[in-house]
Amino acid sequence: MINKLKITFLLGIFMMIFSSNMNAQLKPGELVDGIAAVIGDEIVLESDVNEQMNYAKQQGASETDKCDFLENLISNKLLVYEAKKDTLIENRSAAIKEQANAKYRQLLSQFPDEKTMLAAYKFRNAYEMKNAIEKIDVDQYYGQAKYQRVTEKADVTPNEVTDFYNLYKMQLPEVKDEISLAQIMIYPKLTDAHKDDLIKRLNKIKQDIAAGETFESQARIYSEDEGSAANGGLYKNIFKGQMVKPFEAAALNLQENEISEPIESEFGYHIIQLIRKSGKVYDARHILLKATPTDDEMKTAKAKLDSIKNLVLDGKITFKDAAFKFSDDKKTKFNAGIISGADGSDKIERESIPGSITYELAGLNKGDITSAFEDEDNKRKVVKIIKLEDVIPAHQITLETDYNRIKQMALNKKRNEMIEKFVNSKLPTTFISIDGRYDNCKFKANWKKESIKK
Repeated sequence: MINKLKITFLLGIFMMIFSSNMNAQLKPGELVDGIAAVIGDEIVLESDVNEQMNYAKQQGASETDKCDFLENLISNKLLVYEAKKDTLIENRSAAIKEQANAKYRQLLSQFPDEKTMLAAYKFRNAYEMKNAIEKIDVDQYYGQAKYQRVTEKADVTPNEVTDFYNLYKMQLPEVKDEISLAQIMIYPKLTDAHKDDLIKRLNKIKQDIAAGETFESQARIYSEDEGSAANGGLYKNIFKGQMVKPFEAAALNLQENEISEPIESEFGYHIIQLIRKSGKVYDARHILLKATPTDDEMKTAKAKLDSIKNLVLDGKITFKDAAFKFSDDKKTKFNAGIISGADGSDKIERESIPGSITYELAGLNKGDITSAFEDEDNKRKVVKIIKLEDVIPAHQITLETDYNRIKQMALNKKRNEMIEKFVNSKLPTTFISIDGRYDNCKFKANWKKESIKK
């Protein structure tokens, strides 16, 4: 929970990927699983192909050619294979393993016990499930790292953007109703009495540990960090720079097995025990008491934001300057409070706005600002005001209205071409074997290394 590399995992997608129990309901002669392709020392399983196809169908894909899915997986695996040989790409195997363990613990916190969770995801044991999570994370990390290395110099000129638009404009989709939003978000301040209470509780826990209780048992009982409490507060193989600064500063100033005084971070109050330190890597346990604001503290925060709103409406400060001065949201405060959409632009599809935000925006016109309201950010209670910066009705994409969007499409196309060129350059020197079940596939790349007739 306190990891900057946020331990986030889309539960729905995870359920989809591992929902097929390969040992259940098999018909006579049906394949349990098998190797669909080998690329270097990377493997694509038959189940990987099936899972990708099932997910695409669930997302509404009209065409699901198994050959296409296999080719995409092979291409990704080749990037992973090349990334692991690239000395300029950091080997993060240890950190990824711990991240997988943390994701496992986070998922476990949503079930009454481990047996129930394993049954829900159709895994035989914890090792199998953790290994599956780790496999996905490894492929994602190395695949993305190599993609970025290959495409880091990609760029498009205005002429290339225009050419792209003229070539593909009849195929470009209609833009749905969009809006542009800016926000000011603050974390409610805890009263001194509330802070003192949290510190006293941690000091009492620390005294109990000194009197004979183990840090591990106390973390399981009291810690409010869903990512580590079930594991006795333990985080292993933490790289310097991975945790928030107050946590890391306190941990690295300890001797092994020493316990810190209560320290404050953006997530609440902690006591930390350093377990091991070796070079740039360390293990630590912690007990977290979250800084969850009371109703009165929430009301105070709302009153502050409503007063800031009034300053903006009275022309005494611009929303942009108010966001920079008052907002606690580091993602938006330096950008006039603008909330980025899924594609990185300042436009967001109206239908993708969370219901809680849609409710607050109801009846507002361009330029209006909501009253202060409660929301949640990274599982923390926050208070926000949101300005409706712009309203963009549904329309067909044009250079005049959507230049930046078209530029991004053209850039993505160029990046994909660079990846395709890179992959093709590696085919002659990479061991590739594709199962005979796919002999009839007509791949875009020459994966089968068939001789080309002149």
